[in-house]
Amino acid sequence: MALVVFSNVVDHFVPAVPVSLIQVVIGLGVALFTRITIPLETDWFLLLFIAPLLFNDGRRFPKRELWKLRGPILANAIALVFLTTIVGGLLFHVIIPTMPLSVSFALAAILSPTDPVAVQSISKRAKLPEGILHIVSGESLINDASGLIAFKYAVAATVTGVFSLKAAAIDFVYISIMGFISGVVIIAVILMIENWLYRQGINDVIFSTVLQVTTPFVVYLLTEEILYASGVIAVVAAGIVFHFYGAAPDRSQPELKLVSERTWDIIIYTLNGIVFLILGIELPIATTNVIQNDKINTFVALGISFVAWLILLVIRVVWIYAYQLASTIRSRKNDAIKTKEMPTLKAALLAGLSGVRGAVTMAGVLSIPMVVKDGSGFPSRSLALFVAAGVIIISLVVATIMLPLISEDKAPLLTRANSTNDPDEIEDAEDEGSEHYISEDEARLYIMKLAVQRIEEERRPSNQKEAYDLILDYQFLIRRLELKLQNKQEMDSIISDELALRRVALRGERAAIQSLYEAKQISKETFLIANSRLQRVENQMIHSVGRKIKLGHGATQQFLRLRNRLSLLLIQRHQRQDVSDELALVQREQAKGAIKELSKYFARDDIDNNRFDGQSVYHLIVHYRNQIELAKENSKQQIKDHTMQYQHLRIKALAAEREGVQILLEQGNIDWTMAARLRQYINYSETVLIMDYQNNE
Repeated sequence: MALVVFSNVVDHFVPAVPVSLIQVVIGLGVALFTRITIPLETDWFLLLFIAPLLFNDGRRFPKRELWKLRGPILANAIALVFLTTIVGGLLFHVIIPTMPLSVSFALAAILSPTDPVAVQSISKRAKLPEGILHIVSGESLINDASGLIAFKYAVAATVTGVFSLKAAAIDFVYISIMGFISGVVIIAVILMIENWLYRQGINDVIFSTVLQVTTPFVVYLLTEEILYASGVIAVVAAGIVFHFYGAAPDRSQPELKLVSERTWDIIIYTLNGIVFLILGIELPIATTNVIQNDKINTFVALGISFVAWLILLVIRVVWIYAYQLASTIRSRKNDAIKTKEMPTLKAALLAGLSGVRGAVTMAGVLSIPMVVKDGSGFPSRSLALFVAAGVIIISLVVATIMLPLISEDKAPLLTRANSTNDPDEIEDAEDEGSEHYISEDEARLYIMKLAVQRIEEERRPSNQKEAYDLILDYQFLIRRLELKLQNKQEMDSIISDELALRRVALRGERAAIQSLYEAKQISKETFLIANSRLQRVENQMIHSVGRKIKLGHGATQQFLRLRNRLSLLLIQRHQRQDVSDELALVQREQAKGAIKELSKYFARDDIDNNRFDGQSVYHLIVHYRNQIELAKENSKQQIKDHTMQYQHLRIKALAAEREGVQILLEQGNIDWTMAARLRQYINYSETVLIMDYQNNE
């Protein structure tokens, strides 16, 4: 898990390389330097990795597409998988004569499933024709199950040495239909039990989330061990049924939805990462065994891997082109106006390259048993593992390099391992670029300014400290967004003006400290401490100019606020009471002196006030007013009252944000998708506010 986290940190700095590939490389490095090995039990591996991954796929497949894509789902997920298994298996046997035909079929079967997130993200960004889009969307749900069934039969034929087409056909019909029925029935029973528990008052969110997480394991085990049917089809069917009926109105809980979704994100994020790390860790084992094999060497194995990937690509491109051609011809016959465009080879090639192999392929191939029925080693196991791993890596690398060149889209490749978004979100992403819509950053900027305006309206003498605290919190975010939206020249000008204003304010602070000392309102010790603190601030400002850090924004300004608060606390603990009182006085007078000096500066005739950014000036003034409020002595009761006042203002601000989203939506500045994301962010903020309130009680 630590390596999964590390791989995603690397992915942040190298976004052009899919995180799946990074994880494979990290796993390979771990295996080479630590010589670690991971023994894998077939049944356990399928249970722990395949069951939750496929249940999650079914649980998150877009509802509106399930019925619309029924044809492509069946055609692509079943026909294409078995076509790939048969044709690919025969061709694999031709290029690898030493590999038994049953093993070749097993290898082709397990290589047929594609990574659903990669397929979705590539197909949407490449703007494929609707017919092809339906094909690649439909295959991403069921092909894992059908590929694993075909793989399981081929492995069983290799292990037992017996294969009957008639028996296999009967078994296939039984395990498929019974697997589907089993999944539907078991999930229905689980949902009824959950409803019954809810009516009995057992509605704890953590309990319900754990029950939901255990569902795919229960479905898989009962189907495999009691009914001897397909557990993979069962968990997919269960996931789909749960997607439709798992959030019935009589037991709907917003908190349950939030907690369960984030829990599933963590589980899938971790499982996918571990599978690709295991792939990298297993590579040296496969390579070593291949090198030690006298019949084939490593370079030949690499060549075989590339040819195997090419075979799969050709089968996929030809199938997609033919399917789209047949669909177009059929549509033209039925339509009086023949407007549907003929398919292009480029679109079919893009859809073919989108068939990146991923976690399910690796999880399946790693589950190949070590020995067959008579106790001898499984034939060509190491070579099959090597070729499968090679095809996964080649598909990732080629897609990463070729797709941006062909589709002219520079966006990074997404795979299961680095995406936890709903397919609905991926599907709707294409609408975000509409010219008449503002960007999400601009929308956030607008609603945050409305929130600040609402806080100013609610500001009273009794809640000034809380109002300034909250305004400053918003200002940090506003300034960050503004600098992000502005070009470098405008940003440099704003930073330069802010530094000039900070120098003016520092001059006023220093004059205030000197005035207090000359009036003998503070001691020499306090005078020296205050000047030392002011000098450190000035040094930080000078240092920031050299490094071009945005003074007054983000981490720098938050650090200054935190330091000012902590300094008063530390002084009260370690200094004499009179010194701490004097320092509190200094802080108030410094802030007043800074505001006074800024006012005099803006009143000068030779200063053009319009050149200064309004947000910069407002931010600086609020900062100093906040310092005045911070320096006031507070009792425990006052602190509790302040907390309540802050939460009250935060609620008002969130209400203003919601109103802002509605205004933008009604004026046509944003679409429903962006409005939903903005509202979700506001809802999360409100949830955190409620949690803070409960924790402070």
